[in-house]
Amino acid sequence: MSQIRTTTPADAGVRRFRAARNGVAVTFGLNGLAMGTWFARIPAARDALGISPGTLGLVLLAISAGAVLSMATAGTVVHRFGPARVAVGATLLVSLGLALTGLGVGAWASVPMVTVGLFALGYGSGSCDVAMNVEGAAVERKLDRTVMPRFHAAWSLGTVAGGGFGAASAHLGVPIAVQLGVTAAVVLAGTAAGARFFLPTGTGDGPAAGEAGRGSGVLAAWREPRVLMVGLFVLVMAFTEGTANDWVGVAFVDGHGFDEAAGAAVFGLFVAAMMAGRMVGTMALDRWSRVPVLTATVGLAMVGVLAAVFGTGPVALVGVALWGLGTSLGFPVGMSAAADDEDHAAARVSVVAMIGYTAFLGGPPLVGLLGDRFGTLRALIVVPLLLLAALVLIPATRKPRPAEKA
Repeated sequence: MSQIRTTTPADAGVRRFRAARNGVAVTFGLNGLAMGTWFARIPAARDALGISPGTLGLVLLAISAGAVLSMATAGTVVHRFGPARVAVGATLLVSLGLALTGLGVGAWASVPMVTVGLFALGYGSGSCDVAMNVEGAAVERKLDRTVMPRFHAAWSLGTVAGGGFGAASAHLGVPIAVQLGVTAAVVLAGTAAGARFFLPTGTGDGPAAGEAGRGSGVLAAWREPRVLMVGLFVLVMAFTEGTANDWVGVAFVDGHGFDEAAGAAVFGLFVAAMMAGRMVGTMALDRWSRVPVLTATVGLAMVGVLAAVFGTGPVALVGVALWGLGTSLGFPVGMSAAADDEDHAAARVSVVAMIGYTAFLGGPPLVGLLGDRFGTLRALIVVPLLLLAALVLIPATRKPRPAEKA
């Protein structure tokens, strides 16, 4: 006699949380794809526009400016409309930014048009970043285990795919406008599909449920010392990651004599190493906790950057891989730390993200100006110097005890 297995509410809840996990992972991955497909073609865009490293740094500043400005309102918007709708709306802006950037580089060779496109790309990506991190933290709490780094690993996987697409496009001579236009369509359609599985807002499962009927709490979050310290930690780690995203390909082309396609492949190596660190890092975090694991990885990043700058051949490439591994956990753990208290997650994540994204605001022009003076490769030495500050800030990421949550 066969037995009929009935579905319990607990089973349905687990399936819903797992579906939400998959939807968040898809959203992270496609956001990474959008950014990676642009990062891989930065050297080609620089040559097409005929600009210097310093000018390139100022152009890249548009992405960071858009992202930082988006953080001023992202927490409030996510609180009001929910992560799903914000993620889709923000991705529409990302897609428009990609398309405009492609036309500015290819059809028009216009620096102002590229700058506007990158600003839209940054604003949309920053808004989506807050939405998907708030949602990811909610899913992490429901599953009761560390999964946030794996969401960021999906972002890294997306950037690897974008970097691979960019490298292949460069090798085959595919116009940048075509490459970015195709990516824009894929990213928008995929995000709209993935966001359908987000947890329903305001039902007790969704990330904004604990804040229903109250203000967003963003202004109060700016007065919390722990939030500010976590934000500063994320700032340094974002600078470390963002410098590689923007400059590692250019640095290896200019400093190590790589061709454009090989420079794009070096960027892919960095992102692949970062993705691997995020995949295995969840087990390390669950076993040893945040502070010791972050201390070890930040030290690894410092060694990696120095090897990438001063090493040659395989040593430099190993340095890039260590850089990626060492950088892998900083940003996602910072987001988890900001969202430890569900009732204040959207506000605190937006504040930490805004502080962190100022690294993307100042990083590109800083490295670009140093590159004009010392060469792009040597300019990367600023990264391990800043990582010394990250070591001091790591204790702020410790998960608070229930009595410490406010």
